[in-house]
Amino acid sequence: MRVPLKLKFYYLLSRFIQKNKTPNFSIDSPREIRDGEEFALETLKTYLSENNINADDLSIKQFPSGYSNLTYFLKSSSQEFVLRRPPFGAKSLQGGHDMFREYNVLKNLKSQFLKVPDAYLYCDNSEIIGAPFYLMERVEGYIIRPNLQQKDSPGKEVIQNVSKSLVSTLVELHNVDIDQANLNELGNINGYVKRQVEGWIKRYNHSKTDSIANMEFIASWLHENQPVEVHGSIVHNDFKYDNLVLDKDNHSKITAVLDWEMATIGDPFMDLGTTLGYWVDKNDLPELKLFQLSATTLDGNPTREGILQLYEKESGKNITNPVFYYVFGLFKIAVIAQQIYFRYKKGYTKDRRFSLLNLAVISLSVMAKQAIIKNRLSDLFE
Repeated sequence: MRVPLKLKFYYLLSRFIQKNKTPNFSIDSPREIRDGEEFALETLKTYLSENNINADDLSIKQFPSGYSNLTYFLKSSSQEFVLRRPPFGAKSLQGGHDMFREYNVLKNLKSQFLKVPDAYLYCDNSEIIGAPFYLMERVEGYIIRPNLQQKDSPGKEVIQNVSKSLVSTLVELHNVDIDQANLNELGNINGYVKRQVEGWIKRYNHSKTDSIANMEFIASWLHENQPVEVHGSIVHNDFKYDNLVLDKDNHSKITAVLDWEMATIGDPFMDLGTTLGYWVDKNDLPELKLFQLSATTLDGNPTREGILQLYEKESGKNITNPVFYYVFGLFKIAVIAQQIYFRYKKGYTKDRRFSLLNLAVISLSVMAKQAIIKNRLSDLFE
């Protein structure tokens, strides 16, 4: 398959222009709030005080990473919190950004799955900060961010252990007793695959800005090749390195899983498919590694095929049609990128990181079509 000229041109251009500062492997820290994403602090201080939360000397910063819900760091004279709210312009898109859903998952899942932050408070009054929000525990630790360079990496052995922990944590989540977690009303396994395929195709059509032939091809292929869903489990739906907090003292240990906005009851293999969709192999074409959304090419990481084998071994389940789940994961991630690019094009956000996400959509669609053609997860261009 030929790589689109747009991607080839941007790849060549990226070799001559100065790249943005790459992340270090360090304690995840907040920064100053991005332009256009501020909100009044006094109203929030009053609201927190009325709900028995210390807001004395309250200050606010923002965690700069992430592409969806906005995440802020609050610090009072005695406590630290994380505040989550929808992005500006979220109302222009269909579905997603349900803050109560995310809060409810954290609140109930904690009893059965310890790797989630404590959830403290939910507010549906948009007059407080301009949107619904919730407050949760700040879990301090290291996060492996996209574009982390080999020279800044914690080392091959640590990365190898983290990749194994990623898979075992995902399997652990999929084994949670839904009834015991009081989350049986979160979703319905019956017809889950069909709803997911149709739902993401609908979201893509609603946020489309350009005509991308590969996306149309993949949408049709997914519609025509749906497997019957397996047993229902709690699925995270965005399970990747930069949603995992690593222990401050033992970097191989995952202490918390973040970003539960898309969590539901569904097919665990679809959840694995999303993780595979984020997974870039070292031998993928360089033009298709420009928009690496997870630092999976660092030494010590397995290939996508290796992740599949680890999951099958850890779960004791054999996945007979992994290409469908991988292609679905790529398509879904491409749609998420398209939705964010749509908000940028409409002027709802000024975050310059979003200005090239249309190229990410093209890149992901090339990967998905090639996986369909080759009918495998790895070595797609050999």
